[in-house]
Amino acid sequence: MEKPDPIRLSVPKQRARLRLDQFLAGELPQFSRSRLQALIRNQNVTLNGSPARPRDLVRAGDRVELNEPPPERIDNLPEAIPLDVLYEDQDLIVINKPSGLVVHPGAGQPKHTLVNALLFHFPKLSGIGGKERPGIVHRLDKDTSGCLVAARTDEAHRSLSTQFAEREVEKIYLALVAGKLRKRAGTIEEKIARHPVHRQRMATSSRHGRVAKTDYRVFSSSDEMSLVECKLHSGRTHQIRVHLQHLGHPVLGDKVYGRRFAKLFPRQMLHAWKLGFQHPRTKEWRAFEAPAPLDFRDAVKSLQPPFDF
Repeated sequence: MEKPDPIRLSVPKQRARLRLDQFLAGELPQFSRSRLQALIRNQNVTLNGSPARPRDLVRAGDRVELNEPPPERIDNLPEAIPLDVLYEDQDLIVINKPSGLVVHPGAGQPKHTLVNALLFHFPKLSGIGGKERPGIVHRLDKDTSGCLVAARTDEAHRSLSTQFAEREVEKIYLALVAGKLRKRAGTIEEKIARHPVHRQRMATSSRHGRVAKTDYRVFSSSDEMSLVECKLHSGRTHQIRVHLQHLGHPVLGDKVYGRRFAKLFPRQMLHAWKLGFQHPRTKEWRAFEAPAPLDFRDAVKSLQPPFDF
């Protein structure tokens, strides 16, 4: 398989004194933090021409080069897991992912994932994501349902990854949150960073976080809960969940950011409702909508005004 071109970066003054993996995560959002750390450990990243460690600090003017290895041969086992396919062609597939389905294999989840299902229904997928993530361009949390696009070719994968990295993809979610919001619409612009104590969580941070912006609009509500549309202008980890918690209205069923309300629903009530992007081959704008799952439709029946999915 063709090896991708090297990525060469120079460290600006304002990004100095960061760990190498933190610097790369900020510059290359198309890569997950764990993927970047693995690339560094496997000596696919050099700092001023020499191998480096994820924790090495970068200085202003340092030269960083990332050489992504050729796509790996896919050896996950296909599994006959049903998929709700919204769209498919020779380049990509758009799935309405159900809640409870992990996107790709990882620690503690070696099988029974969306990747295993994709390989059963679509044996030829892009290999850029490596053997654990064939075709996977972006992810949704296990308990989040809705629109997800997967790539069938390396060319489509690169195009879609670039669009996500450059914030050219339209991402609109539905969230069922605790309480009634004071404002019917607004914008949340709060930086997001790793929680200083609980490293598996994210938190708003005025100093050390990465810029994150979420537009929201309330569709319907009661005194106990509200149905909110959230439009992402960035793609930070747990962005909607963290931003809504910051407003004081956490997502219902969220065991991490809304424990007081976690028992009301068996999963976090977040649904990736709409997804839009430029088709990698035709260059046409394509927009997709994932029907809301039954638990969402049932939950909003008591809200006013009624919302028509």
